[in-house]
Amino acid sequence: MPGPACFYILRMSSGERALQERQKAHMARGLPKQKPIAGVKEVIVVASGKGGVGKSTTAVNLALGLMANDQSKRVGLLDADVYGPSVPKLMNLKGNPELTDNNLMRPLMNFGMPCMSMGFLVEDTAPIVWRGLMVMSAIEKLLRQVDWGLLDYLVVDMPPGTGDVQLSITQNIPIAGAVIVSTPQDIALLDARRGAEMFRKVNVPVLGLVQNMSVFQCPQCNHQTHIFGSDGARELARTLEVELLGDIPLHLNIRETSDKGQPVVVSSPDSPEAEAYRRIASAVVCRLTEESR
Repeated sequence: MPGPACFYILRMSSGERALQERQKAHMARGLPKQKPIAGVKEVIVVASGKGGVGKSTTAVNLALGLMANDQSKRVGLLDADVYGPSVPKLMNLKGNPELTDNNLMRPLMNFGMPCMSMGFLVEDTAPIVWRGLMVMSAIEKLLRQVDWGLLDYLVVDMPPGTGDVQLSITQNIPIAGAVIVSTPQDIALLDARRGAEMFRKVNVPVLGLVQNMSVFQCPQCNHQTHIFGSDGARELARTLEVELLGDIPLHLNIRETSDKGQPVVVSSPDSPEAEAYRRIASAVVCRLTEESR
């Protein structure tokens, strides 16, 4: 028969469990309730642990690649990088969004894809010097006050890092999956891992990694040079037990078409670079199918 000490331990365990349940309920009340974006079936976020790894270029070409692979699919692009919006330049879009009768912003269109960005709401060269609450308010407007119509996929170009904006978006809307972009360089991979772990902590599926700027091929002699290292993202994907969705080369064609606002997937559709993005788009759709089972 259990002694008094055993009964005391059992009572303590029961009390601790009750305390944990109360703490969970309290935390749940403190978090915003996730609410889908009207008309949007699935949200895909494209993220990176740090800036300068080609995240925005990847997000734009991924979105266009989804459309190119299946022209029946409707895809939108949301630029959530409030401090450094790149989508207006990459998509060759300027101007202020019009308002609907319901006072919602109409996305700007190019290449058959609706786009929304903070860059449409401020001057091109105006610095966005905002505190956290103002940034959160802007994100809320971009999420809730845009008339997207009906979309199969909304691709969200996230700001780099793992801060307030990322948490706000992941807590406010259901996200089908995250794509992490990194170069093969060790310093970029460290931050990419942090980004992947953040999404796991907030219960967002990590669809996989994209290894950007994986190799440079000399246009004169075709010699290949791994400027940022070789297969770093592949090794990280193996460590995290996620897929490597694909490799994107460091190529002049990608840089030139991006600077002109003519993304490579639409301006050079037969190029190996465009094919690389379309393969990644296909891999993303496959992973979304797996996650929905």
